Amino acid sequence: MFITKDNTKLGIVLGLLAPFAGMFGFYLWRFRLLSIVEFIQYLGIEKHLITAMLSFSLLANAIIFTIYINSRKDKTARGIFAVTVIYAITVLLLKLLY
Repeated sequence: MFITKDNTKLGIVLGLLAPFAGMFGFYLWRFRLLSIVEFIQYLGIEKHLITAMLSFSLLANAIIFTIYINSRKDKTARGIFAVTVIYAITVLLLKLLY
């Protein structure tokens, strides 16, 4: 199974995909009564929610990073960490702008 590999490229891909799971989790947690389209439109109106959602989605990366560190898949964890740092810097910059 590809998830058991210890590969930096896999970590980068997982680090890029996991935040989408976090964003979906944020949607289900706070806005499940809205359709996805209504939720996206609401994000356009309430711009401060974008940074809250992005911060929440970083938790998904933290979870998979922890899983790979604990299973001693250091190369994959390194890829996840690199993407998480870039993602976190982007979220911080967005928080400064909004």
